[in-house]
Amino acid sequence: MGYPPAYVEYELTRQIADATGQLMSAPIEQLLRMVESAAEPLVRRIAAGEVLGCKGDPRIDVFNPNLRDIPAAQVEIGLEPQRVDTVMKTYAGLGLDRSWIEKETPNHRVSLASFRMARYPVTNSEYRAFLLDTGYPFLPTSWAFGRFPQHQANHPVYSVSDADADAYAQWLSLRTGRAFALPSEAQWEYAAAGLQRAQFPWGETFNVEYANTLELGLLTTTPVGVFIEGASIFGVLDMAGNVEEYVADDYQAYPGGPVISDDLVLDVGRHRVARGGSFTRFRDLARNQRRHGRYPRPIYVMGFRLVENNVDQNVSRT
Repeated sequence: MGYPPAYVEYELTRQIADATGQLMSAPIEQLLRMVESAAEPLVRRIAAGEVLGCKGDPRIDVFNPNLRDIPAAQVEIGLEPQRVDTVMKTYAGLGLDRSWIEKETPNHRVSLASFRMARYPVTNSEYRAFLLDTGYPFLPTSWAFGRFPQHQANHPVYSVSDADADAYAQWLSLRTGRAFALPSEAQWEYAAAGLQRAQFPWGETFNVEYANTLELGLLTTTPVGVFIEGASIFGVLDMAGNVEEYVADDYQAYPGGPVISDDLVLDVGRHRVARGGSFTRFRDLARNQRRHGRYPRPIYVMGFRLVENNVDQNVSRT
């Protein structure tokens, strides 16, 4: 995708700006009813979220994040090798390399204990609290000139490293006495796809208004939780689009699967797997099974979400 030859107004951006202006005087209670209501048009949900971000979003609680219970299960993750051709055909024209999809193979079983997953990815306001409390020296590069983006307080933080994400989880664990961490790949995929192994968190068919991917065309983050139709079966939001999400695992081939030496491996080497796609990437990267990672380019907008592990998380794969 390239730039147009001259500046072009984007209609959705104008509509969101107009709706945001109309809602500036709305009470917080009304905004909360709107922001995650499927009865509201997407434009008004985004606008309600923007105003909440400016006023102070009660959905965001640094030390008590909104968590969803994910039950213990024997789950199947990954992609059947015979389905690689189907995926390549479905997303023909998006420049996919076959090896990127082969990285998802083979499907295999994983035993997971119960855990809780954050309903939203970690936001700018939450990350700000971490920075202020710790003096941690590495700032998100998406914060222009190192300034906190007040107008995007309830947007997901992005352009952080996997080490930054781990440091946040460790800090929150120490501050709360709870066991927060980044999800494993298996935890993430199960929370997104469920036992039905859906292709997207909401089902099998992509819908442009269910996730903030490049198809929507905003090319910026949105307030967390506004894509309510995009919720997973467990009620977890923003698992497709908005920002890519680091998991706890470095890339390695699945049991019995091919070792893929793509650009990430050749140029970056060891790298943390990321899931979920983003506002800069097409819908193929928002598939639940897709395995990705951070390449050192601005188009890779990397964020994260947390899990709380209540029991021993020994994982066995078959």
